[in-house]
Amino acid sequence: MSDEERRDSLADQAAAWIPPWERPTPPKPEGPDEPPAEPESLAEPEILDADRSSRTETLHDPVGESATEPTAGPDAAPGAGEPAAATPRAGEVIDLDAPAGADAGEPEGEGGVGVPGKRGRRRPTPPPEPAPVLDDAELRGALEAILLVVDQPVSELTLAQVLEQSPERIGPMLDEIAAGYTTAGHGFELRRAAGGWRLYTRPEYATYVERFVLEGQSVRLTQAALETLAVIAYKQPVTRSRISAIRGVNCDGVIRTLVSRGLVEECGTEADSGAFLYRTTTMFLEKLGLNSVDDLPPLAPFLPDDVEELADATR
Repeated sequence: MSDEERRDSLADQAAAWIPPWERPTPPKPEGPDEPPAEPESLAEPEILDADRSSRTETLHDPVGESATEPTAGPDAAPGAGEPAAATPRAGEVIDLDAPAGADAGEPEGEGGVGVPGKRGRRRPTPPPEPAPVLDDAELRGALEAILLVVDQPVSELTLAQVLEQSPERIGPMLDEIAAGYTTAGHGFELRRAAGGWRLYTRPEYATYVERFVLEGQSVRLTQAALETLAVIAYKQPVTRSRISAIRGVNCDGVIRTLVSRGLVEECGTEADSGAFLYRTTTMFLEKLGLNSVDDLPPLAPFLPDDVEELADATR
């Protein structure tokens, strides 16, 4: 065969060639020797779609419609009126780990409230029972017992929290107790001091109490300490330099003594100079029997008549 004839034959073959996707599908042979058809690659997604559709139908079936199926008549198959859940549908995947009654909307978990679709919800915790209300006699006795053991004035709010009673009852009851002690003429009294309440001995029996407590020991403050304490009480908060300027002497040692006795304490620094500021403590109010520094007596009656002349002379 010549070269020209060979080229013509190859051209004819190329013109007659048909791509595989355009070729017609040959008919499948029929007969007993027919080989079993191989499963297609899309068989699994079709099963998944059928399973998904069956689940969707199960979820959206109203209560009472999918639970039982009506009988078709006397010729119906056995078990036609039984619940549909007894036999799974074709292609349905059964979750063996699902709890019983989950599809019917039954609650799960201990203490469920029975709301369909809500799992693991617990019942709300009941509110605590209110504290019993004490009668006046029991409340009076409880207050007296607490006031006998306190070492510093206690506020009405603290007493109300300890006794679990309304604060509105504590104040009037304390006033009634204080009035009863005064009327009965006891050697002690209940009075308000330093923002709270505490039992104190009466001033008319102070001589006997001092004789018993002090036993000859002198605990009085020096004149310098009293003057310094008075300046701090009326000028607080005040710096050491200001105290020294008022008294005319150095007060560093006296202030240290008052701090160690618990009558004076530091309360910050001055904005301009950065010097420490001093003020009186709660113990100071307690020792003087005052409720606040506003109860201090005015200074005008104790000033000399020629105070202005003295001030001019020191300039």
